[in-house]
Amino acid sequence: MTTVALTNDTFEQTVTGDGIVLVDFWAGWCGPCRRFAPVFEQASRNHPDLVFGKVDTEAEQALAAAAGIVSIPTLMAFRDGILVFSQPGALPAAALEHVINAVRGLDMDEVRAKVADQGRAAPIR
Repeated sequence: MTTVALTNDTFEQTVTGDGIVLVDFWAGWCGPCRRFAPVFEQASRNHPDLVFGKVDTEAEQALAAAAGIVSIPTLMAFRDGILVFSQPGALPAAALEHVINAVRGLDMDEVRAKVADQGRAAPIR
């Protein structure tokens, strides 16, 4: 699968569904973003069962602000509608694979219990 462009209109629907969604917040002028882009694209081809989304922070400034993006690139991972990972910085391929495997290995019943204990909604609105 290739990456999909996410906008303010498609972001919530995409990240709140079942399964794993990885989102790359980026900008065209950002050198680290340009270096991370092929790594993210290759991972999307290696993991066709996952959704790989990209948010252009220049075009989607309100969405980036709502997501609390202060540094780019920032990678977020959602599983079953819950934000389970968020980290700024360009990851090398091996580190991205580690994140994907860690997200796949999560006990989602445990994650949901922790979210409920914290009393906050996980999806970004």
